[in-house]
Amino acid sequence: MHKLSVWDRASTLETQQDTCLHLPQFQEFLRQLYEALKEMDSSAIIERFPTVGQLLAKTCWNPFILAYDESQKILIWCLCCLIKKDPQNSGESKLNSWTRGLLSHILSTFRFNIKEVDLFTQVLGYAPTDYYPGLLKNMVLSLVSELRENHLNGFNTQRRMAPERVRSLSRVCVPLVTLPDFEPLVEALLTYHGHEPQEVLWPEFCDAVNEAFLLKKISLPASAILCLWLRHLPSLENTMLHLFEKLISSERNFLRRIECFMKDSLLPAAACHPAIFRVVDEMFRYALLETDGALEVLATIQVFTRCFVEALEKENKQLKFAFKTYFPYASPSLVMVLLQHPKDIPQGLRHQALKHISEMLKEVVEDQTHGSYGGPFESWFLFVHFGGWADMAAEQLLTSEAEAEAPEALLWLLAFSCGPGAGHQQRAQTMVEVKAVLRCLTKLLRSPALSARDLQAAAGEGGEGAPRSPACQQLIRRLLLSFLLWAPGGHAIAREVITLMAQTDAIMHEIIGFLDQTLYRWDHLCLEAPRSRKLARELLAELRGQA
Repeated sequence: MHKLSVWDRASTLETQQDTCLHLPQFQEFLRQLYEALKEMDSSAIIERFPTVGQLLAKTCWNPFILAYDESQKILIWCLCCLIKKDPQNSGESKLNSWTRGLLSHILSTFRFNIKEVDLFTQVLGYAPTDYYPGLLKNMVLSLVSELRENHLNGFNTQRRMAPERVRSLSRVCVPLVTLPDFEPLVEALLTYHGHEPQEVLWPEFCDAVNEAFLLKKISLPASAILCLWLRHLPSLENTMLHLFEKLISSERNFLRRIECFMKDSLLPAAACHPAIFRVVDEMFRYALLETDGALEVLATIQVFTRCFVEALEKENKQLKFAFKTYFPYASPSLVMVLLQHPKDIPQGLRHQALKHISEMLKEVVEDQTHGSYGGPFESWFLFVHFGGWADMAAEQLLTSEAEAEAPEALLWLLAFSCGPGAGHQQRAQTMVEVKAVLRCLTKLLRSPALSARDLQAAAGEGGEGAPRSPACQQLIRRLLLSFLLWAPGGHAIAREVITLMAQTDAIMHEIIGFLDQTLYRWDHLCLEAPRSRKLARELLAELRGQA
């Protein structure tokens, strides 16, 4: 008690030197005092040590003692022993209030701009502008270290951070998540893994971090964002909605921009974890159903799938998860075939690969012997993830000589790609009409001179009788556009044909989308077709200007 009175508040150089000389001994004294106090209740402590309150109170006002090693923590333990859980009279209530006041003082001692901290900065020769950032950095690093130790210690409860403290810490960080100094702490909280049955992080903290990430106000590693989405589903859902909003507000059908948005969102990389993939895929499924299979949504699904497969190949040469975990309703053998990159298949074997895909799909869809694979819609939804196969089938029908039975398989694949709602008869009718159009286009390929009217007549042949379904009309337009890009005489009449075709804004946007998707696919196929590429780019630029 005498020493504490002499040291006072360490306001002179002599008292500071003497205090520092005795700090280890005083900390050991406090530890021994706590060992004695923790065995007694509050009343017994006051009876046996009547001056203990004064001693602890003087200690609370000495900044050197509070700053040294574990002295502040042990002091808090000692003060907690004085608190009566159920005070029986006004004296005990007054003691509780007085003790809580001391605890409040200790916990706020290192607030900025109080004179005890100024004392340290003056002695050390630091200006406040130099000292406070360093203090904050050390505090953050200390908390990060404690959280990581908590993870390493596992079930060692003696050294683990209490779940309540982790939750409280995440709540305190809600308004601070965008401050660069706090990024290490935010990351440590997101990657914290305890053994609690329920989530310990404050939901508002997860919301704040995700919003900051979406608005580019925080920079976190992909692993931390993955942890965020795995432990807080609303954050993942909001990220998908944010992506949809960006796609809707951007220039339509610009797939290169969509690919940039997609990769920037980290969704394809995060989707390497099956739990993330399943949620993202379900949201795409609902978007497709709500928009009646809108071409923009289909194109976005295909871009996402391409980015996802690239991320999967980059992340692990040997898969951590079987493809069945990503596509649980699909035939595993069909998934493996569709995952092949078309550019890895020699030109002469692409017909055979397309025929194989068609036969596998047809077996699942029409033979009704594969109920576990979810029926026509699930097979179609899987197929549209890899929509480039349907476009390749159209090009193969227009540009290569095939065996008699091969075109039937490719025609079925094209008819099926139109949508899952068509039954067997409707698909058969679509195949008949498309086959008739292809027959005319094949004749026109051998024609020395092409005209837009010839092409228009070819598209109309086979349409007698019942009107064509919208899906069939769309498929025939795509065949005509492919013909214009590949046929030697198609380049000269392409603009005139497109003018005749684009009778509505919807068809105009459909044509723009097709050209954009074709260029995007050719880029990924590394296809060398300079004349066709040049024409597609020119047409796309012109039509965008008109639209």
